Amino acid sequence: MRLVMLGTGDFAAPSFASLYGTSHEVLALVTQPERTGRGHHSATVSRMKQTALDHGTPVFQPESVNTPESLEELRKYPADLYIVAAYGQILSQELLSIPPRGTVNVHASLLPKYRGAAPINYAIWKGETETGVSIIRVLPQLDAGPILGKVTTPIGPRETAGELEDRLSELAVPALLQALEDIEQGCETAIVQEASLVTRAPKMKKTQGAIDWTQPAEQIDRHLRAMQPWPVAYTFVHFASRAPVRVQIRRIEPRPEFASPAGTPPGTVLQATRGGLILQTGSIAVEIPKLQPDGKRELTAVEFLNGMPVQVGDLWRSADPRG
Repeated sequence: MRLVMLGTGDFAAPSFASLYGTSHEVLALVTQPERTGRGHHSATVSRMKQTALDHGTPVFQPESVNTPESLEELRKYPADLYIVAAYGQILSQELLSIPPRGTVNVHASLLPKYRGAAPINYAIWKGETETGVSIIRVLPQLDAGPILGKVTTPIGPRETAGELEDRLSELAVPALLQALEDIEQGCETAIVQEASLVTRAPKMKKTQGAIDWTQPAEQIDRHLRAMQPWPVAYTFVHFASRAPVRVQIRRIEPRPEFASPAGTPPGTVLQATRGGLILQTGSIAVEIPKLQPDGKRELTAVEFLNGMPVQVGDLWRSADPRG
């Protein structure tokens, strides 16, 4: 079959690269434009685009793929089928009607759970023990199409969203290639999603990184892992003698053996010595091995304490009271 790939994120890269090892013909890559400004690196070429360039495949980077101009450009490539993975734009019905054999999507969850832009983050955050990849037919409704194939995998007890995304991107390859073979042979099996099981996984927001110390330690650990590599979990370190400092925290270690006085508020510093930085959560005490103040490198707890007047009894919070 003749294929056009629509994808941008690293999750899509292995699936895209795998197409060149098949008998299918890759006509073009449609990917998001390089972004400039704060937080973006204009000189960086994405893995997707680099793979296309390495194979001499045309690259199309519209700001909006659904404009009349973009649709006219897409029609220049006589594709039988479109493949979508981590593209970053909703596709219009007019676009979906272009390829005669339809469009398939590589989605990083076990649909119908976690429809949306951040399925990996939410699967970890909500405490799922397994997840996977679903290959679906694309409909105008978000991630609602019938399922052509699935692959499942356990979620590691300390696995971050970034680490899980890397694994799922590789697990997606055989599932996609099998779906393409079934479509080519006309023997695909499409399973309609069960509407009563649908859950949502909308795009992550920076404010979702705020750590709620009133939550049990297990939930805080899931939150920290779900927020990596972005937006990263954070808290405000409050002091008696200076303004609060915002710090990012990527890992905590449970310390159930560290007894705290009854009624100790969650977020209270229980220990701040070379022996460790320990806070109270909504359940047990936890140790914070490393912290990263805004605009600085990640520090060990000892390094952080050497430069900050943290004291036992200080209360860390999810928000800056100054607004």
